[in-house]
Order: sequence, then C-alpha cells, then structure tokens
Amino acid sequence: MKLVVIVFFSFVFSFASDTLDPNKKYTIAFAQDTLDNDFRLNQVQALEQSLSKYPNIRFIYSDAKGNSALQVKQIEDFIYQKVDLLMVSPYNEKAAREVVASAYRSGIPVLLVERAVLGDEYTSFVGPDNKMIGRKAAQYLSKKMGYRGKVLLLKGVPFADSTRKRTEGFYKVIKKYPHIKVVERTGNFLRRDAIIEVDKLLKSGERFNAIMSQSDSMLVGARMALNANAIDPASIVTVGIDYIKPAQEAIRSGQQTSSFVYSLSAKKSVDIAIKILKGQKVPKKVMISTLQVTKENVDAVNPVF
Repeated sequence: MKLVVIVFFSFVFSFASDTLDPNKKYTIAFAQDTLDNDFRLNQVQALEQSLSKYPNIRFIYSDAKGNSALQVKQIEDFIYQKVDLLMVSPYNEKAAREVVASAYRSGIPVLLVERAVLGDEYTSFVGPDNKMIGRKAAQYLSKKMGYRGKVLLLKGVPFADSTRKRTEGFYKVIKKYPHIKVVERTGNFLRRDAIIEVDKLLKSGERFNAIMSQSDSMLVGARMALNANAIDPASIVTVGIDYIKPAQEAIRSGQQTSSFVYSLSAKKSVDIAIKILKGQKVPKKVMISTLQVTKENVDAVNPVF
C-alpha cells in the first residue's frame, strides 16, 4: 500500500512540474531599453504575440527610452510588484548588472533577451552570438574590399553588450589586414542618428570604400546620407545586421551588399520562460543561430520583420 501511495504522489509531482497551474495567474514583465527603435518595438510585439496563447499569463512591459537610470528604476518597480518572471534587454550591460542581480537574489527568475549583463546572476540568456556575427561580417567585408581600403564602422548603443561583442568580433578579423583602415561613428542603432553622423562625415570630405553597420536600421540612414551627398550606395560594400525588410529590398536592388539575420529571440525566450514557470531546469545560455544573406539567397530568406 505504501508503494502505491509513493508512486501516486510521484506522478502528481511530475505532472504538476510540467504544467502551468490553470488556477494561478502569472505576470511576466519585460524591461525594454527603448521603443523608438524598430527592432526593439517589434521584439516587444513578438513576445506579446507568443505569450497570447497562455490565458493565465499577464504580459507587461516598460520603455526605458534609451536611459540607463530609467531602466534600472523600471526593473526595481517590477521587483516591487513581485512579478513571476522578469525579462530584460539591458541598455547598459554595466548599469543593469546590480538591479538584475537584485531581482535574481530575491527569487524572481531573470531571462535576458538577446542582450546580456556583466556577471552571471541571472537565470538564462537567449540570443544570437554577437562576437561570431562580428567576425563573419568582417571576414566577408574584408574579402569584398580586396583586403585594402577604408571602412566606416557604424556602432550601436555604446554600453550595450551587443555593441561591444560585435565590435570585438569585427576587430579580431580586421586587425589582420594592415591595409584596411577603420573610421568609427556611433549611431545608437537608430536611423536618424546614422543619417546625421554619416552626413557630417561626408561633408567633412571623408570617403570610404565600405560600411559595416551594426544594424540595418542604421544602414538605411547611411544610404540616405550617401544619396544626399550624390554617392551611389551600390558603389561601396555595405554590410548590416538584423535583416529587416528594407535590407531585403536593398540587397535585391543592389543598394546593399549583405546582411546577417538577427533573431528577435521572442519565440525561444517564451519557450524558456514557460519552462522556468513550470519549474523545469533551463540552460544558462541558449544561443540562436544566424544566417548571412546576399543577393544569391535573398529571395529564399524571410526578413526578421
């Protein structure tokens, strides 16, 4: 009789650990760094859509407007609300470190979506390998340049780990080629900032043979600045990251050379989040694969959004 009871309770525990309690309401909060960026806005919308099939999960999110202090405060507010799971895409990998660790120490599972923090006090990270993308982009770009010339590196948000890792990966390759010179500008992953920076550079008399842009949104802005200064974007090598619809169209028309698919990481993040809420063990890091897009395969690859 005792054996039957043990087996029964073992079965109940196993079932419960694999199913969200239908009688419980869960709150998942997402601290997003900004909604002014198309990628960030689409990321929130994709998470919301993926979570919509769970009627007992409430999804809330915040917009830090590209402000580290505001994002920290918003995360503190989510901790105070005792949300069941916290998702974060940090604007600043250093500034967000302590508040993310505070949430984690308080018992709130923390899922880092596509951007990390320094340290390891979080539950899981989901996203692509930014260093690898930076390396592959540099390898392709340098070959297309004939291993000589000048390249404009358009960098994203200065304190984001994605910017740092893409830059590190890029330079790990480029430093091998002494005949390639690099000029840097910061576009904050925003089209308008890229327009301003590239236009100022061109008006100063600077010229370059290639552009490595850490986002396709910035590359859209760069093309606008090139056109405004009577320079055909097709005349230089241009590589972006994200692979959004404008990039697909530009690659098709020859106005952009290549892009690297950069997942919104929404579906996989939701899969991991549900496992966490079920009490299941999840990997510390879940890496999402990428794909390079050129004119040869542009019609076969769907844009991220």
